[in-house]
Amino acid sequence: MNGSYRLVVDIPAFGCLQREPHRFGIVPTSMESHWLGTKGAPPPIPSLPVPLKWAKSLRSSGVCSLSLGGAEMGSKVVDLLHWKDAKTSGVVFTCLMVSLLSLLHFSIVSVAAHVALLLLCGTISLRVYRKVLQAVHRGDGANPFQAYLDVDLTLTQEQTERLSQQIASRVVSAAIQLRHFFLVEDLVDSLKLALLFYILTFVGAVFNGLTLLILGVIGVFTVPLLYRQHQAQIDQYVGLVTNQLSHIKAKIRAKIPGTGALASVAAAVSGPKAKAE
Repeated sequence: MNGSYRLVVDIPAFGCLQREPHRFGIVPTSMESHWLGTKGAPPPIPSLPVPLKWAKSLRSSGVCSLSLGGAEMGSKVVDLLHWKDAKTSGVVFTCLMVSLLSLLHFSIVSVAAHVALLLLCGTISLRVYRKVLQAVHRGDGANPFQAYLDVDLTLTQEQTERLSQQIASRVVSAAIQLRHFFLVEDLVDSLKLALLFYILTFVGAVFNGLTLLILGVIGVFTVPLLYRQHQAQIDQYVGLVTNQLSHIKAKIRAKIPGTGALASVAAAVSGPKAKAE
C-alpha cells in the first residue's frame, strides 16, 4: 500500500493496554501515544474522545461494588417499610412490637435471656431431630444450619479501612453539628434547638423513652404506607405548613439584631447586579 498509516491509542484510560501492549500489536514509545509505523509524516487523525466515566469505571470498580451493596441494603429497608412483601414486613413488625412490649413489663436482662433460651431450644431441637433421623438411617445427619456456618463473615483490610473511614467521617460530622448548635454559630439554629428541647421536657413528663420507641416503630411502619395511599392530600397540607414555617422564620430573623440588616444589605447588593445582567 502507498502512504503510511499510524494508530494513536490513549493508554491512561485503559489499564489493560498499558500493562500488555504487545498483546494487542502496539509498540509503546511514550505514555501518551503509541505509533505503528514511522514512514513519512503523520497524516491528520481525527480525535476520538473516550468518555471520562468509562475510564473512571475501570479504576473504581471496587468502590462501585461497595456502593451498590449499600444501595441494595437501603432498598431492602425501604421495601420493608413500604410493605412490598407483606409477610416479611409483618414478621419484622410483630417481633419488634413483642420485644418492646415485653420490655415494658420485664427487665431487659430477663427479656434477652428468654429470647436467647427460646432460640437455643429451637436450634438444638432441630439438630437433635436430624441426628435421630441419621440413627434410624433416614437421613445423613448433616447440620441444618451448615449453609449459614459456611458464610464468610470476615472483612478484608480494604473493607475494614473503608468502614473505619466512614465511621470516622460520621463522628466528625456529628461533632461539627454539635459545635454549630451549642457554640451558637447561627443564633436562629441554636434557638430552634433550644425550643425543641423545651418541648421535649413536656413530652418526657408524659412518656418514657420506651413508650416513645414503641410509637416510633409504629410510625415508621405505618406512615410510609399511609403516605403512599394519600400522597396528594398529605403533600398539600405539608406545603401549607412549610409556607407558614417559612414566614415565621423570616419574621424571627428580621427581629434578631444583625440578621435583618445583613439580609437587607444582601438584597440591596444583589438588586443592581440582577438589573445589570
